Amino acid sequence: MTLVSKQQFRDGMARLSAAVNVVTTAGAAGRCGFTASAVCSVSDEPPTLLVCMNRASAMNPVFKQNGVLCINTLSAEQQHYSALFAGQTDVAMAERFHDEAWTVLQTGSPVLENALVSFDCQIADIKEIGSHSVMFCTVLGVAVWQSREGLVYFDRGYRMVPAAETP
Repeated sequence: MTLVSKQQFRDGMARLSAAVNVVTTAGAAGRCGFTASAVCSVSDEPPTLLVCMNRASAMNPVFKQNGVLCINTLSAEQQHYSALFAGQTDVAMAERFHDEAWTVLQTGSPVLENALVSFDCQIADIKEIGSHSVMFCTVLGVAVWQSREGLVYFDRGYRMVPAAETP
């Protein structure tokens, strides 16, 4: 059985819409964050999410040592955070947290105010699969903000998802 090529897989994945998230951590190893679309629900008992991070990332050991993270799902108005935390700017990591948009919940990981939702988590398990670390995260806190328009990444570009009309 032959596998599809890396390019075929990437082209196929470009057709899979995904929420845009900024995943953050803070603790003894430091504070940092990265942009991720590979985030999904695993279970509601216990409440568990998974997030994938490239094993080659300099931030990978920081997340592992801290053992906590916050998944901040961006609203359409927060698209600029995606580029900022994807490293597409010249802004140093410490400076990415300098605006007044950050708070904390239980774990001390940075929580982005006015995101669609923020999931404050403890990393329960990590599996190394191929080029990525798959982190299974127990949700300890949730902040649902007032933002209404969602942000997704589809076909290699950002798309705004309008809020549902209220009946």
